[in-house]
Amino acid sequence: MIKIGDQVPDVVLKHLVDGGLAEVSTGELFKGKRVVLFSLPGAYTPTCSKDHLPGYVAKADELKGEGIDEIICMAVNDPWVMQAWGESQGATGKVTMLPDGNGEFTKAMGLDVDISAATMGSRGARASMVVDNGVVKSLQVEPGRGVTVSGADTCLIGAE
Repeated sequence: MIKIGDQVPDVVLKHLVDGGLAEVSTGELFKGKRVVLFSLPGAYTPTCSKDHLPGYVAKADELKGEGIDEIICMAVNDPWVMQAWGESQGATGKVTMLPDGNGEFTKAMGLDVDISAATMGSRGARASMVVDNGVVKSLQVEPGRGVTVSGADTCLIGAE
């Protein structure tokens, strides 16, 4: 699993830009910026929709006031689902919805989890991190169900 002080892996992901698919390199995405990245199991799932993403949408201005250049929500979902979910949650302009369609970035970071028992297959662990110019400065991975350490209220802890 990725740890504090590690460089974020460079993986090419696809996201929607002006209605079409475009590639984005995670190496370029994090270059020269201070970013809060939070990972969650899936768009439209109950805890993700009621607790995790809404907290970041609500606190986006506050986090940016603390020196965060961008807030990124990542899930192992396709680009269309991530875009629609972000729009339905009011995230547009506040939180960048980053799809990791095949889970490649999630696996490269060691944050993949098998939740086949819930019929969801391989997904991303619920976690948050501050990434400064591509280097992980803080990392909180949820020890169990719910949002206890990876929410917007606690994402900056240890990121100084």
